[in-house]
Amino acid sequence: MKAREFDAKDVDSETEDGSNPIDDNMISTLEDAPSDPVEDELVGFIDGLNIDAQVELVAIAWLGRGDYTREDWQDLVRQASEAHSNHTGRYLLEMPLLADYIEQGLDMLGFSCADVEADRL
Repeated sequence: MKAREFDAKDVDSETEDGSNPIDDNMISTLEDAPSDPVEDELVGFIDGLNIDAQVELVAIAWLGRGDYTREDWQDLVRQASEAHSNHTGRYLLEMPLLADYIEQGLDMLGFSCADVEADRL
């Protein structure tokens, strides 16, 4: 859900310094800013995962991109493990469709985000 929130962000628009968020249709809530708390939260969460979880999250995102099949899972995990760095959160957030990739990858592995999202909405 946080990845979806991050994906929905847009580049910073130019509003007048004295502008009122209500008059601007609250557009600033969907703008990407240098100190974006959603980005900081996601990076902190991902980087706080243990290495195995980070590796599997990267593998899930790769699987969800559509370049691999479920049968490639073990190979994907091995590749993600070999490519692992201390910048996993930043790496994943550079994927423009991260939320879609994670959802698709989980679906390919037989998991669904629908129940979790329904409980949080």
